[in-house]
Amino acid sequence: MKKKMGGPLDGPPSELIDKAIAALDDWRGETLARIRKLIHEADPEVVEEWKWGIPVWSHDGILCTGETYKAAVKTTFIKGASVDDPSGLFNSSLEGATRRAIDFRQGEAIDEEAFKALIRAAVALNVSTRKAKKPA
Repeated sequence: MKKKMGGPLDGPPSELIDKAIAALDDWRGETLARIRKLIHEADPEVVEEWKWGIPVWSHDGILCTGETYKAAVKTTFIKGASVDDPSGLFNSSLEGATRRAIDFRQGEAIDEEAFKALIRAAVALNVSTRKAKKPA
């Protein structure tokens, strides 16, 4: 069951994400805050958005979303099936043709360098896709 995030849907996306994290007064809030920090470390130009009632991180298109459930914080990479995952972090939504996700569970360590590498690979994919679509 998905926990509703944040409060009223007004204000800048970064503030809505702040509210969502603050509303999660357990390990899920801490995990989502850590994931957010890692995304910013991996891509200082990332844009925070609030779509579908959840945090969304973009750079030349959506990179990933952050959802919270009772037993997991899920980070879904929109084009994850096209992103190289040499460390095998993707552990959810593996059957899909496009998306891939990571379910972070309470007490599990986050392989921070591998996660940041996935973010950078997703950025590179979005940038290359955008450049390929531009008329010459």
